Amino acid sequence: MMRYQKRQKLSEVQSGGESEDIISNLPDCILHHILSFLPTKDAVGTCILSVRWKYLWTSVPNIDFDDALLYSNEVNGWYPLEVTCFMNFVERVLLLRDASTMKRFRLSCRVCFSASRVNAWVSSAIIHNVQELVLCLFVERPFILPHCLFDGNSVTVVKIEMNCVLELPSYISFPCLKTLHLCLVTFANDNSTQKLFSSCPVLQELAILDCKWINLKQVAISIPTLESLTIDDLPFFGASDDLHGCQIKIDAANLIYLKYIGYLSNEFFLCNVSSLVKAYIHIPMMCERREEIAHRAVKLLRELHNIGSVRISNRTIESLFLADNVLEHLPLFNNLTHLELSMEIENQTVGALVKLLQRSPNLQSLYFAEVGGLVLFFSSGSN
Repeated sequence: MMRYQKRQKLSEVQSGGESEDIISNLPDCILHHILSFLPTKDAVGTCILSVRWKYLWTSVPNIDFDDALLYSNEVNGWYPLEVTCFMNFVERVLLLRDASTMKRFRLSCRVCFSASRVNAWVSSAIIHNVQELVLCLFVERPFILPHCLFDGNSVTVVKIEMNCVLELPSYISFPCLKTLHLCLVTFANDNSTQKLFSSCPVLQELAILDCKWINLKQVAISIPTLESLTIDDLPFFGASDDLHGCQIKIDAANLIYLKYIGYLSNEFFLCNVSSLVKAYIHIPMMCERREEIAHRAVKLLRELHNIGSVRISNRTIESLFLADNVLEHLPLFNNLTHLELSMEIENQTVGALVKLLQRSPNLQSLYFAEVGGLVLFFSSGSN
């Protein structure tokens, strides 16, 4: 062993003390994969390592721009030098990038400094046939996304978080889109929103999180390929007294998973969802309109009567208990084998829980998530 180490050191001395750069000798595709895990700023920084690395970053498949680092240096609400550096960096990276396809493009920034430049960056990603597009845009005035975003033949994932009205072009086409997440947007009107949902023929996952439906009266989510649907309608600032929201029809023959969180201020109609296997329902208690909310909750549960596994919050059961006579209208859950309670059961909800168990003749397990994961198993035919 000692002789081998001496021979190795002698070899390094004879070669000038330079050891072989194994990483640099890897194929470009492997180096691109390694660089894709780094922040874009660090990936670009590898250009100074050697001639071999000088242009590797120009074809990295994943691009991530985030101006959050600027906020730590904010002075008097504005930081022109840092913003300029950020914008120049983004534009230089996109300008020097080669023609290879982008796998993922993420942009998180304030739009206030230059809406036109932000649109140009998004358009650049579309031109590079981006597959996954993630936008987190903080808007202080009306902002319109570039129309080319909604005509993406290559894009398979679109995630938009934007605190303003979602203005949509007259032509929308997402032939390959499989995942769509919308967060904080305000839907503009029935027609454009309907066109958006109808222009995703192969969509499999749809998430609508903290969005505003105030401008809508009626919309249908009719997507035969949809497998997962999440709707989070819980407002940030307390409950809304207005239960006269829009009517949302969900028609999804292949839907497997449904998650709903909210006060049911919008009225849901589930059609053709017999394939549904699992659901999570959280309807917080709102004493002011408890009767109407309870009736809507029962209606929603009736449309889930074929479900096999359900996770229900304590507040959902409590809202049913506080309304008069609605428990008598619960459906028979013949296919329900697993019931999970996401919150601790309280005294006033025991009666509603018992009623729910009585309506589940084939239940096999009852899981209490907040009691150390306590699981009760039921023998066949018991209730």
